[in-house]
Amino acid sequence: MTMSLSDSLSGKIVTVLGGSGFVGRHLAQELLARGARLRIASRHPKKAFAIKPLGNLGQVQLVGVDVTRTESLAAVLAGSDAVVNLVGAFGGNLDALQGKGAGTIAAAARAAGVAAFVHVSAIGADAGSDIDYARTKGEGEAAVRAAFAEAAIVRPSLMFGPDDKFVMMFGELISRLPALPVFAPEAKLQPVFVDDVAEAIANILADPQAHGGKTFELAGPEVITMLDFNQRLAAAQARSRTFIELPDGISGLIASATGWLPGAPISSDQFKLLKAGSVASGSQPGIADLGVTARPLGLFLDRWMTQFRKHGRFGAKHAA
Repeated sequence: MTMSLSDSLSGKIVTVLGGSGFVGRHLAQELLARGARLRIASRHPKKAFAIKPLGNLGQVQLVGVDVTRTESLAAVLAGSDAVVNLVGAFGGNLDALQGKGAGTIAAAARAAGVAAFVHVSAIGADAGSDIDYARTKGEGEAAVRAAFAEAAIVRPSLMFGPDDKFVMMFGELISRLPALPVFAPEAKLQPVFVDDVAEAIANILADPQAHGGKTFELAGPEVITMLDFNQRLAAAQARSRTFIELPDGISGLIASATGWLPGAPISSDQFKLLKAGSVASGSQPGIADLGVTARPLGLFLDRWMTQFRKHGRFGAKHAA
């Protein structure tokens, strides 16, 4: 009997580094559904407690790790059949986490005898960028390639989901405020559903010989502007809102003046990233090449925005 890709991960130990966050939760569901034994390695493993009940008895292990320490990595990667590196940040020592640090992780995976390694980067990764986030993401890709040539690198666009910190944050703001400023209103986004990204990663792990050594751009099926994004959320809430398109000069001043404050609307680097957009270049294979049909944001908005409508589910039915 020939094993299909859907069950080729059954019984395999898959270690997910940085797996306690948004993407990790969704990837865990996909891998557990395929029968993998899942090891979630995080600096704060308690944050991954919600993943435990998703698996069967003994199918999920939560462990602590400091990815900047080789001995800590060696301990959590021992015995792993496959590894996914989700470690990333927008602040702190980005070089240690997602620059040279990504190479350290890949080298540790190689030393542990791991058969499949997936490194999660981002669309816009560029070692020559003047934005620290994009620069270290680009440097991290090069470091991974140098340490583990057969690794697969995925570059997701902006990821959305019912528990994200982007769609839901803007959804709440739109529900509360009659008028909202829009930073970089013409910035182009190609948002991708987080569950589609999880499926794509799992498909790589299921067939590393076919996908290893390649870089994939994981983007959704449509390109929208930041202004259009806000307008769609308001329409899904059946709310009339005024959106103030901020010129780049004013947006930059706000980001520079307030970006360092806790709870600031946007930092300087975040504004630069937003202005640059998040759209697939088309020069690399995409999500369809991994057997995934990407689903559009509009497929979910009507349902997800219900909680922000006036009177919620008991309000007037929204006309699509």
